[in-house]
Amino acid sequence: MCTMSRDWNASVTVAAVIERGGRFLLVEEETADGLRLNQPAGHLEAGESLIRAVVRETLEETAHSFEPRALLGVYTSRGRSSRDQGDTTYIRFAFTGDIGTLDAGRQLDTGIVRTVWMTAEELRGCPERHRSPLLMACVDDYLAGKRFALDMIHTHPSTVAASIAPGDTAAPTNPPAQAGAAS
Repeated sequence: MCTMSRDWNASVTVAAVIERGGRFLLVEEETADGLRLNQPAGHLEAGESLIRAVVRETLEETAHSFEPRALLGVYTSRGRSSRDQGDTTYIRFAFTGDIGTLDAGRQLDTGIVRTVWMTAEELRGCPERHRSPLLMACVDDYLAGKRFALDMIHTHPSTVAASIAPGDTAAPTNPPAQAGAAS
């Protein structure tokens, strides 16, 4: 039997795996453990779909627009939350797609020092600099050609609603069809 600590929680995150000319776009960010490398990534926020979250995080961390084309995979890891040091299982939805132009006047998110392009081999050579243990798994899956259609992600309208009525804990039995449900 598996026992979980009482302070366990789950955290849903998104990441953008962006490759150009054999190099991957990463962010170098300040952490409690020093400067670390990661894909543009962050937490799903209330009222946000997974697609919108990865577009937002990529823009905030790299100053580039991003258009997801495929879900690369769903990954899990476990560690201490940087927010409260609680026992956390991270559930990462990684996407790949097209990067847009740079908004040179846009300030990067707090803690992001710079963006950097690195090859898979360069990344393999510095695992101690990886912020996430999932960084290489995402790169390896990208290189292996793994891709899943975005329409496999269903976003119920309640997910992106401005608010939820008190006591509304269950989805309707026959929700109306929504255009753009994958966004």
